Amino acid sequence: MATTPFFRNKYWVLRHGKSIPNEKGLVVSSLENGTRPEYQLASEGVNQAQLAGELFLKELNENNIPLENVRICYSPFSRTTHTAKVVASVLNIPFEGPQCKVIEDLRERFFGPTFELMSHDKHLKVSLFLLPFYEQYAEIWALDEKDPFMRPEGGESVNDVASRLASAMVSIESEFQGCSILVVSHGDPLQILQTLLNAAKEITGPNVNGLDSRIQAVRVPKILSQHRKCSLLTGELRAVV
Repeated sequence: MATTPFFRNKYWVLRHGKSIPNEKGLVVSSLENGTRPEYQLASEGVNQAQLAGELFLKELNENNIPLENVRICYSPFSRTTHTAKVVASVLNIPFEGPQCKVIEDLRERFFGPTFELMSHDKHLKVSLFLLPFYEQYAEIWALDEKDPFMRPEGGESVNDVASRLASAMVSIESEFQGCSILVVSHGDPLQILQTLLNAAKEITGPNVNGLDSRIQAVRVPKILSQHRKCSLLTGELRAVV
């Protein structure tokens, strides 16, 4: 897999394994709640993370990439931290070492207080006017497609998430060179990140030589509104650049 010239590293993304909130149909999107230990991986999610780690190791071996060149950058949420730990164990990389780094800007998209810690059943009990859990997600994604700069009430827009993901990528690129980096994050952030990077690879022009300038150039409604095309299943690994 060739590295795009303006990237200093190779990248894979991994959505966390199935979590306890996933099992309960519970929205846990704030940093405060997301880092609570009771919201880590469910047993099925641990298995998914194990399989993802084995697949990642296979791809590393196929590309003749030594383990000392691997870095795992992960969201601080319990479910992503748990996933990263499992993968590090599969790779036999010390999790509490320099090869694994938590990056707050990789955290989950905050969907707003209307959704936070709400489940399907709780929504129905709170108000007959509130749509069930997955239908509300669909409502947000419909809003994203219409206007990715529009925020759900009290929450983050696609562009808000894109802004902090751009900061995360610039930080990673400035810190590491010649590494194979696994980004462990969440559904919406990884959709948005892939959308940004895929578009950034294609853009040309005199003022878009660096990663930062390329990402800023593609943070436009036409591109950001399409992030759902890059969706990932829980525990799904994907090479990006």
